[in-house]
Order: sequence, then C-alpha cells, then structure tokens
Amino acid sequence: MQQAQGAIDTARAAGADQYASVEFVAAVDALKRSHDAVAARDYRLALNNALDSRERAQTAAKEATDAKATAHTEADRALTMAAAALEQARGAVKAAEGVHAPARVVDPARTAIATLDRRVQEARAAFDKGDYRAAAKAASAATEALATVTRDLDAATRPAVRRRR
Repeated sequence: MQQAQGAIDTARAAGADQYASVEFVAAVDALKRSHDAVAARDYRLALNNALDSRERAQTAAKEATDAKATAHTEADRALTMAAAALEQARGAVKAAEGVHAPARVVDPARTAIATLDRRVQEARAAFDKGDYRAAAKAASAATEALATVTRDLDAATRPAVRRRR
C-alpha cells in the first residue's frame, strides 16, 4: 500500500490528475479499496487492490508525461500562430493608415489588437507556468479574433470596385 501511495504521489507530480485523470482516479480508488479491505481484515484483497493501484498510478504517470508533452507542443504552436496573427493585424492597421482609412474603422481595430495582445501575453504566462491547455486555448482564441480584425480592416480599406456603364 505504501508503494501504491508512492506511485500515486509520483503520478500526481507528473500531472496525472490533469493529463491522465481517468487512470489516476482509478489508482486512487483502488488504493481506497485496499484500505477498506484491510479494515475488513481481507488482506489478500487488500494486496490485490494495492498492486492494482500501483500499476494504474504508474500507467497514469506515463500517460501524463506523454499528454503533457503533446499539450506543450500544441500550446507552443498556438502561441506562434497568435504572434504571427498579431503582426498581420498590426500590418493591416498600418496599411489602413497608409490609405487614410477613417478613424471609425482604424481606432476600434487598434483597441481590439491591444486587448488581444494582452491576451496573448496572458497565454504566454500560462505557458511559462506549465498550464499548456489554458495557454493553447487562450492563444487560439486570440488568433481567431485577430484574424477577424484583420479581415475587417482589409475589407474596409479595399478600394470599391466600379462598374463601367
């Protein structure tokens, strides 16, 4: 039972409670059943549950390590895309200023870009803290919003097509 508890602690430290929750919860439940069996003086069942708990906790730790690495990669990719979207949106603002677009078009875009820049910074902070899922989610949302801002600016600054008569 001590080995099972040690494996559970190791799995928790590896992030299994977040990245491999099903297997982690099963390990904790098996350890609880082991304690219950000891209380009922069924030591064979206690041993079986403790062994099951240890095995599940070790599996959870491995799954968590793999899932965390995947989440890290996805978050890094999302942050890179958000940074590119920021640059593209800033370029669209400069282009709009270059063609003397009205302030009613450019000012809201600038405000939106500043807000989304803060969100990307928050996503980077989450990434640095190891909260890869939150970082990826925030960066992806910012990327989508920045794409909308860029599209709106492009549409507002595109010259109108004139038809010949």
